[in-house]
Amino acid sequence: MARKRSYSIGIAIDWFFFVFAGLAAIWLAYLSFTESFKVGWWGILFFAAFWVLLAYLVLPRLHRILTTIYVPDYFIGRTRTSDGLLGDPVNLAFLGTGEQIEMAMRAAGWTKADPVTLASSWRIITSTLRRRSYHEAPVSPLFLFGRQQDFAYQQEVDGNPAQRHHVRFWRCPDDWLLPGGRRVDWLAAGTFDTSVGLSLFTLQVTHRIDADTDVERDHIVTTVTDADSRVAVDVIADFASGYHARNGGGDTIRTDGDLPIVDVRALAEVMP
Repeated sequence: MARKRSYSIGIAIDWFFFVFAGLAAIWLAYLSFTESFKVGWWGILFFAAFWVLLAYLVLPRLHRILTTIYVPDYFIGRTRTSDGLLGDPVNLAFLGTGEQIEMAMRAAGWTKADPVTLASSWRIITSTLRRRSYHEAPVSPLFLFGRQQDFAYQQEVDGNPAQRHHVRFWRCPDDWLLPGGRRVDWLAAGTFDTSVGLSLFTLQVTHRIDADTDVERDHIVTTVTDADSRVAVDVIADFASGYHARNGGGDTIRTDGDLPIVDVRALAEVMP
């Protein structure tokens, strides 16, 4: 017996306002852009306002609309940005508690990133412009399992906040298994920031990452295992097909598809 499709008035209304907000944002940006040519030197300020509207309101809204339609809402080995774009590849897995992972990272010389707040965001901007060290600089939120990272760690390079190793961690849902049936406690995405620039997709100010994400993945594993011999590593070869793609900022990424599983369960539960 054929099933009839069911329609919800509430869902239809939600979609109407969702799309309407996107179109309204486009119209507002268009007005700001066209009016900037009518006010002389003040047009510079209007153009700056146009860029802010475009980068932080219009393009993110459009991406949310489009990615809601075409980006799968299940695990495909990629994180997602707050705008719904596919982000950095998931290239590490961990066995153990969050406390054990943090202990291993600190022992390996990594620093926990500050949460994103107005104060920490302003500090990373000023630190980057002045080229002053900020070891606890926040990382932008990426999403996995429908939520942003639980915590992140980083290593600054030569006291320059524009260049850093960093890795985000997500606790896996209870009873969740990797494709293929393997059980892990945490997933992580590690990349290396090379500079500060503009996002190709949203024009927002962001960090640019090194394309070879496998180098960063292997760096994380090496630092953790070298710091404590009790840390064990097992690699799922060809966990994903090797691929070339772009992340949410438009940066090229490439990987061989291997997934190291780092076991830190032998470390003490109590943090020093």
